[in-house]
This record gives sequence, C-alpha cells and structure tokens, in this order.
Amino acid sequence: MRIQLFRGDETLADLVTNDDGRCDAPLLSGDSMFSGPCRLVFHVGDFLRKKGISSPFLDLVPIEFHLESDQSYHVPLVFTPWSYSTYRGS
Repeated sequence: MRIQLFRGDETLADLVTNDDGRCDAPLLSGDSMFSGPCRLVFHVGDFLRKKGISSPFLDLVPIEFHLESDQSYHVPLVFTPWSYSTYRGS
C-alpha cells in the first residue's frame, strides 16, 4: 500500500509497504525527526482495487497527529473496505 508522510504541504516520505504491510525502514530517523504536527495518508482505495474490490467505500485515509522528536512511533492502520481504526503502537 502506498503511504505518504507530510509536514504541512511538504512531502517527507512516499513509499509502498512490503508484502507484510510494513515499511522496510523508518519514515523518519536521526536529523529528519522533528516535533510538531504531521499527516500520514494511506492509499487504501488503490490497495483494495488491486485486491479485486471494484468500488471500495474508503479511498484515502489521513491520520493527523503530533510528533515529538525524542520518541519512536508505530502507527498501524487496521481496515476493511468499509471502516478503519488506528492507534499508536509500540
């Protein structure tokens, strides 16, 4: 699935997850970490269409949250063609 990370209008990361639905490396690390608001955008609709669901209810799922530069983040997205849930994982 394609995932994008934004800080305001700036694209910080644009990648596709692996077969396990995970990113192979952190989206931010070291000097690229910052404190402040950011937005992850999950391209759920494209992913579901590739899986054979012709008209999924969901298309883009934006998750807006606040980063602290001294912390690690894991932001899983659990979804179906009709709903989603997210949380700050460990």
